Amino acid sequence: MDIIRLFINIVEIIFYVYFGLATIYILIFSFFGLFYRNRKDIKAQKQRKFAVLIPGYKEDAVIVNVAEQATKQDYPKEKFEVIVIADSFSETTLENLRNLPIRVEVVEFEVSKKSKALNLCMNRIGDDYDVAMILDADNIMKADVLTKMNMAFERGFVAVQGHRTAKNMNANFAILDAMSEEINNHIFRKGHRVLGLSSALIGSGMALDYKLFKSTMATVDSVGEDKEVELKIIKNRVKIEYIHNAIIFDEKTSKSDVFVNQRRRWIAAQLDYFKSHFFDGVWQLITKANIDYFDKVIQMVMPPRIILAGILFILTAISITFNILSINWISKLFVSDWQLWTSLFIITAFSLTISIPRKFYNKKTFVALLSIPHGFILMIISLLKIKGASKKFLHTTHGHTEESKHN
Repeated sequence: MDIIRLFINIVEIIFYVYFGLATIYILIFSFFGLFYRNRKDIKAQKQRKFAVLIPGYKEDAVIVNVAEQATKQDYPKEKFEVIVIADSFSETTLENLRNLPIRVEVVEFEVSKKSKALNLCMNRIGDDYDVAMILDADNIMKADVLTKMNMAFERGFVAVQGHRTAKNMNANFAILDAMSEEINNHIFRKGHRVLGLSSALIGSGMALDYKLFKSTMATVDSVGEDKEVELKIIKNRVKIEYIHNAIIFDEKTSKSDVFVNQRRRWIAAQLDYFKSHFFDGVWQLITKANIDYFDKVIQMVMPPRIILAGILFILTAISITFNILSINWISKLFVSDWQLWTSLFIITAFSLTISIPRKFYNKKTFVALLSIPHGFILMIISLLKIKGASKKFLHTTHGHTEESKHN
């Protein structure tokens, strides 16, 4: 019995420390995210030349509209070029793209990857650019995005993340997905910048110095290219800026199978990067005081917010039930009590609540919240299916072409 109790206590302490640290982490950054303010516009002395890179794989349904919208920036036409990297598009789509004032680079791979497409494209188009602006094939920029990105570069930044937000909220899962992204924007971008740490990159809606991006991407061959680029440039003490009012609309998934595919790819990639960079992150922290890099490594092992809240809710409910039933032999098996788990759950719920933008406080969101248990189950399924997900390309199909009226 003592051995069983010891084993249970060890597992219990590991769980409590892990979820406790995760709770404190999001509490700190969600609180400081409340103090984020948009930077004032400035007059840039230099108008940098942008390569707007849009890699797409079988995105015939949305790519033409996305490419056309990308040309409508209020930035000098000669100072940006929209380049669609077309992988496995139909001839009709390619013909329609070539009728637009853009550049089309057709690529073909035995195994498709976004990193491969970007690297091949940049090798073809040369180096006559100052900034690489990366969009996904479903992203639509507001007309002032390049102007705001140029202002950030004028301030001395060489890596900038824009505010990616929902294009559509046409289903419960789309609303939850949109809300999740805004929570992440608040914690991992706003909160981090207020405290002087780098914003997290998302993989699209981001602008990087062209030479920096090209040289860094040349060393990348993975399906989590944004996280690998992020880790590499932050290790070299590049600070990543976040521009909250540089809006890039992004399609949110309304299908559960797509939701699972996305999350298993993201979780698998992040766990791989944590395992491969943890000791390096600790070393960089100790020897070079590179807090930014260590923080990014730690982010890779943070549980998704829905997993954190869901597990804490379950553990709180179980511990309260045991306390109410007063089953002594069960209570004696555990070190912690219901107050500890309840405290973590309340703190997590508070942190997430203050991270949600006001526009989500409506009836549609309340109805969507009823789908959280389903979303939690799907996230658990994603965790169980992560094996090999970081090694292969998992395509997410897009089909929504209209900007959301909620933004």
